[in-house]
Amino acid sequence: MNFQQLRSIREAARRNFNLTEVANALFTSQPGVSRQIRELEDELGVIIFERNGKRLTGMTEPGKGILKIIDRLLIEAENLQQASLEYTGQNSGTLTVAATHTQARYALPKVVQSFRAAFPDVRIALQQSAPEHIAEWVLSGKTDIGIATEGLSQFPELVSFPCYRWSHLIVVPDGHPLLAHSPIRLQDLAQFPLITYDVGFTGRGHIDDAFAKAGVQTDIVLTAMDSDVIKQYVSLGLGVGIVASMAFDHGRDKGLRAVEASHLFASNTTRLAVRRGAYLRSYAYHFIQQFAPDLTRAEIDAALANGGGAD
Repeated sequence: MNFQQLRSIREAARRNFNLTEVANALFTSQPGVSRQIRELEDELGVIIFERNGKRLTGMTEPGKGILKIIDRLLIEAENLQQASLEYTGQNSGTLTVAATHTQARYALPKVVQSFRAAFPDVRIALQQSAPEHIAEWVLSGKTDIGIATEGLSQFPELVSFPCYRWSHLIVVPDGHPLLAHSPIRLQDLAQFPLITYDVGFTGRGHIDDAFAKAGVQTDIVLTAMDSDVIKQYVSLGLGVGIVASMAFDHGRDKGLRAVEASHLFASNTTRLAVRRGAYLRSYAYHFIQQFAPDLTRAEIDAALANGGGAD
């Protein structure tokens, strides 16, 4: 039994039994993955995967139980590596953080600045993507910390912490007809083309839910992951923007006006997630507490041990 065999089993389950994707993830060949899986099955005397010919189609009941053990073994192996680094170089290393574009652009700069002042020898690798990709990266160990508004709490293998709440704003050019409405209603918004976030980003679900519950049809003509892109197209007159409140700066966003929309759309919660059972180095705790100052180290440890979140 070796770690490559264990990783092959875990990745096959994670990647819906697609051995080509497994091979790419493990930097090996598809025949190599098949061989690793078969050798472990032979050694254990248990069939882990269901098959249709040479193609994997699912997991057997014994395989599902074995997968849980493999997950624990690999997590502990990775934790052992992190623990050794903690004791040989507590204030150096790399912290990998994955976040949505809005969080990376508006919520993280001051946190990163403060963190760098406290840990000048720690490199920060900041990655940006969709919430589902962020969750996958944290689960796989590619990323230490994930930050997003939507989706992170839906993964039981992650421990996620609520960090702060925020609302949306309506953004229009100076002189726009909507500015004459007070308060603005959903029906008023629907009279104009709308520009907002891609599905699954930055509270988009609450925007869609509000219109759907009111029975109001919308014309969303453009979507983007980045708030600055949304504002740029609003400034060109292509539509009315709906953006995160943190993404608007009255001094910087010249020629645009922002109108409060908390009465129209439900508030949102930004969450920070780590992999359940993960070993966090000291500087990871520091980063988390900079981003969510109300969290204590004891609360973080308790959530990691219990597999829950600090709701």
